Amino acid sequence: MVRRLLGAIVRASLMVILVATPSVLVPGVSAEGGQVVAILALAAAALTMFEYATPYPSIVEFRNAPPFNRIRFLSLFASILCLSIIARSQTDPSIAVEFLTSIGILIGQAIDFPYSPVHAVVSLLPADASFADLVQLRAFAGMSYLISLVSIAVFLIALRLSNWPFFRSENFNLWVNLPTFSPTRSGDIVRRLKRDARWNIALGFLLPFVTPIIVVETAALFGAFQTIETQTLIWTVAAWAFLPASLFMRGIAMLRVARMVSTVRERNGVPARNGQPVTA
Repeated sequence: MVRRLLGAIVRASLMVILVATPSVLVPGVSAEGGQVVAILALAAAALTMFEYATPYPSIVEFRNAPPFNRIRFLSLFASILCLSIIARSQTDPSIAVEFLTSIGILIGQAIDFPYSPVHAVVSLLPADASFADLVQLRAFAGMSYLISLVSIAVFLIALRLSNWPFFRSENFNLWVNLPTFSPTRSGDIVRRLKRDARWNIALGFLLPFVTPIIVVETAALFGAFQTIETQTLIWTVAAWAFLPASLFMRGIAMLRVARMVSTVRERNGVPARNGQPVTA
């Protein structure tokens, strides 16, 4: 109980740091904006605290199957941190800031080719946008997309080197680790896991291309696209790269779980009961 509570407190503190990072690093934050960030940080911390302080799940998946959520958090935090540092290049021309900005610009230029996800994001800018805005958005998109690809690679390496999801040689409970997946519904659980996994992987592949199109069409309905403030741009670009990577990892993880259930069935010689904890 004490260990679970301490872990929940640590995770809640990390969520506060994540939400507050852009407002701390990016200059020019208003008092009202700081208050909104504080409220959002407390809300994220409370949700994380309630989720991990209780043994019963709510919405967080794979909470007892590290390093799935740890890699996702580190990926989002690295993206938010790098984009916030790049945003300081116009007001803080230090060596570290300029170095990271140069890396982001080089990555953005290398990935910004026709029909690429980065090119789709850069095309969101209006024709009269300044060159500085173009360079900054390209650096944002390139850096965040590279971090998302690295996070997927790290997750695949972690799966390869470990016996995931039996990371700690404990039981894997489908209800606890997949609270949004109902194992008691009709149909074979392995078939449904594989089907949902394929949908997640397909959506993760299409989302970086579809999201800019949706933004452009939405902006056309409500008028010309206007340049948004830096903090909102950081969170938007980070989410654009993080959500597809998260869907990729979720699909890969569900395929791994489906394979695990099939292996246990073959080992026991009888079909496993839906929702029953699976033991290695």
